[in-house]
Amino acid sequence: MKKIALVLVAVFALTGVQAQIETPQPSPFTKIEQKVGLTDVTLEYSRPSMRGREVFGNLVPFSKLWRTGANKNTTITFSNNVTIGGKEVKAGSYAVFTKPGESSWEIIFYADTNNWGTPKAWDNAKVAAKVKADVVKIPMKIETFTMTFDDLTASSAVLGILWEDVYVGAKFDVPTDKTVTAAITKTMNGPSAQDYYAAAVYYKEAGKDINQAKTWMEKAMSMMEKPAFYQLRQLSLIYAKAGDKKKAIETAKKSLAGSKEAGNADYIKMNEDSLKEWGAK
Repeated sequence: MKKIALVLVAVFALTGVQAQIETPQPSPFTKIEQKVGLTDVTLEYSRPSMRGREVFGNLVPFSKLWRTGANKNTTITFSNNVTIGGKEVKAGSYAVFTKPGESSWEIIFYADTNNWGTPKAWDNAKVAAKVKADVVKIPMKIETFTMTFDDLTASSAVLGILWEDVYVGAKFDVPTDKTVTAAITKTMNGPSAQDYYAAAVYYKEAGKDINQAKTWMEKAMSMMEKPAFYQLRQLSLIYAKAGDKKKAIETAKKSLAGSKEAGNADYIKMNEDSLKEWGAK
């Protein structure tokens, strides 16, 4: 029987048979999605527990770079550019590293997230932002490593870190006011030239009110410093469909000149065919 058992072990090793039993992870994975103003923020990390151990200054040494959690890098992802410690951080994903201290921590947002633990070779060029956070002692023990989004407002939040009897936080600001103000300005200024142009082309293609299409297209052209040959082509087609052959021919000639200047053979042919169809001289 002993020989049979040894053979079976060898067969399993050679064939790569994996365990069928799933067991709980000692540091379970957590994912938090938080809307801050108009910015989507996603935090992904693993959560070790104290299990009777002294954490800071022992399990996690002071003044040394820490992965901030367990297993794969803790990462935070911003859907918009944000500001951390007075520095703009581009939209994207960042590893969160820390250097814990007795009275303050250094919290680092690092552009390379593909490290298991801390980077083998630290690259200061990849530090997107770095902030100092004062240690706040809390009146109870936090058994399991925890990260939070705290002090939420329409324009900012604090990334909180709690474990043992320690809390530290890093504030980040989101561009809510800039985004909303730009949207208000655009809306109050009315449709853009491209809005009028797109609406006019749709009305023409869909066989809807051609006079409305003409009004919108003329409005679009008046807002453009120099309409492109392909835009003039659409205007000429709208004039023709609306029954104004004179303006259709005038506009097609302008489109033809622009398409020749651009060297676009397709538009040259289309304009020449239309001018011939409309009886241009």
